[in-house]
Amino acid sequence: MKTSAVTLKHFLIACISFVLLSFTLKTPFKPMKVMIIKHTVADYDKWKSLFDAHISKRMEYGQTDVDLLRRIENPNDVLIVEQISDVQKAKAFTALPDLKETMQKAGVTGAPQFEYYDVLRNDESQVTTKERIVVTHKVKDFDAWLKVYDSEGKSTRASQGMLDRVLARGIDDPNLVHIVFAATDLSKAVKAINSESKKKLMTSAGVVGKPDIEFYQQAK
Repeated sequence: MKTSAVTLKHFLIACISFVLLSFTLKTPFKPMKVMIIKHTVADYDKWKSLFDAHISKRMEYGQTDVDLLRRIENPNDVLIVEQISDVQKAKAFTALPDLKETMQKAGVTGAPQFEYYDVLRNDESQVTTKERIVVTHKVKDFDAWLKVYDSEGKSTRASQGMLDRVLARGIDDPNLVHIVFAATDLSKAVKAINSESKKKLMTSAGVVGKPDIEFYQQAK
């Protein structure tokens, strides 16, 4: 009887340990390729219904919906992130007459922008904020830039209201950098990212020209 109780106790401890371990272990991140689409729409709700209806065509061309963002300053400016299985297949998708017709029907205004990236880092841990800061810029040398970026550190950026989410490198231009932050304090983040110290840091890292900094809200 005593042996059974001890065995049961050990079994329960093992079960609890397994559950705790499953919560602490994360699935290793696998680098992926994405296509980012930016465009403006006349009416978001109308566009969204047609975008949702077009999912079978995106899947046919090896795409998986990852994220949908709306610019804070103008919610009709849309940013779409699609994980892609093949870059050439994704580029072929962008040239489809069917896509052009669908965009016209959906009320897309102006020429859409298509960009292709290798995602090197992607933090998918849950955060409550839906606000995102998207930074895109060119650098003289990616590896040299990355050393400076990492030396600044996640904790410093977190203290400035920015949580690291995505780090991606251009496929067509490997010196094109795309970074996404979750904004925990947007006003603090805006102040930090436009500060003289941040500009000096970017310059020392070899950032070329003025970075493109955009502020978005994740769509529901």
